[in-house]
Amino acid sequence: MNIAVVGTGYVGLVTGTCFAETGNEVICVDIDADKVEKMRQGEVPIYEPDLEVLFERNQRQGRLSFTTDLKQAVDHAEIIFLALPTPPGADGSADLRFILGVAAELSQMITRYTVVVDKSTVPVGTGEQVHAALAEHLSEDLFDVVSNPEFLREGVAVDDFLKPDRVVIGTSSSRAEESMRRLYEPFVRSGNPIIFMDVRSAEMTKYAANSYLATRISFMNEIANLCEIVGADVDAVRKGMGSDSRIGKRFLFPGVGYGGSCFPKDVQALARTAGQHDYSFRILDAVMNVNDYQRLRIADKIEAYYGEDLKGKTVTLWGLAFKPNTDDIREAPALYTIDRLLAAGAQVRTFDPEAMDNVEALYGDKVVFCEDQYEAATGADCLAIMTEWSVFRTPNFDKLKGALSKPVIFDGRNLYDLRRMVEAGFYYDSIGRTTVG
Repeated sequence: MNIAVVGTGYVGLVTGTCFAETGNEVICVDIDADKVEKMRQGEVPIYEPDLEVLFERNQRQGRLSFTTDLKQAVDHAEIIFLALPTPPGADGSADLRFILGVAAELSQMITRYTVVVDKSTVPVGTGEQVHAALAEHLSEDLFDVVSNPEFLREGVAVDDFLKPDRVVIGTSSSRAEESMRRLYEPFVRSGNPIIFMDVRSAEMTKYAANSYLATRISFMNEIANLCEIVGADVDAVRKGMGSDSRIGKRFLFPGVGYGGSCFPKDVQALARTAGQHDYSFRILDAVMNVNDYQRLRIADKIEAYYGEDLKGKTVTLWGLAFKPNTDDIREAPALYTIDRLLAAGAQVRTFDPEAMDNVEALYGDKVVFCEDQYEAATGADCLAIMTEWSVFRTPNFDKLKGALSKPVIFDGRNLYDLRRMVEAGFYYDSIGRTTVG
């Protein structure tokens, strides 16, 4: 099939590349001419495992191309995916100006029947707004609007796209349904479902799924904080809970809160949607409040240990991305921790396998960026672990102890065994577990 993908962020680039991988001809559109030129030269603008191999192969074989010319892509396409940003506004609502702006342009370009797909995460009712924008200049028999929310986890997005748990498609058109079924059938050959529903339900499904997962994270962070107070071990509690088949093991790991491009804005947007309909979504208000508190837990622990004045102290941060296997720093807890430490007068040294360039663009020389984790720890008063990259899971503890001026670790991801840390001679303060050393 001939496909256009408008927007080449995480969702758009993974979507376009993976559709090309199954034999479709895909044109990706972006208004950033420099970015488009770099992609034409084979440069992948984001870090996402396995994406570069598929990107290079499909571009080389002529199935994946890039342009700034929306009309060129529209003339080519049977299906147009809108994978545009929907950043939160000041009131928490999703900003739809990019999607509706492109829809208005499409209304003056489409000349034959085309399926227009909202791939971006959008509030309930957006499909109707896109339909109205297209209908300004188009006969309604020339288009259908479909909601097809993405459920991609950064760090494993390619695998999620190629082998989805499910595909959710919102449409009331049998013609659009047939096109979308044909497009997605190669991805569900193992039997996972393509679930068809109305547009509003599809839009709600994405927000509901992400908000529920965020709720699990915040709930476990509250349990962890209580465990610290009462002397329980959150790891044991987690295992006891997760073995219940009604609950399951996933998203029960406590830490320094959720971040990234989805959970923060999706929870906020769903709460805002509820408010627009005079409904107080009290659980989501609590989820957001807990996360605001949790992402500063490591800074709180450091200040409790040293005092609120950190002048003369050097703190090393391992991990800057909001999660491992990505360079995405949007709403990353590490950034909030850096801000708090700098405000308290500390010097901050950092290492992250992929995200340092993005953080350096924000902080410049206010933060020291190092070549590896041991260089970052050299001479520091303590180490704070913010992201659970694999390279941090089994460090050389003797080398680390020798690098630090004092053997003090604040672990926001509970990477290490408590007994091992006692044996290694560290003061070790983690989340929801006994502090040792």
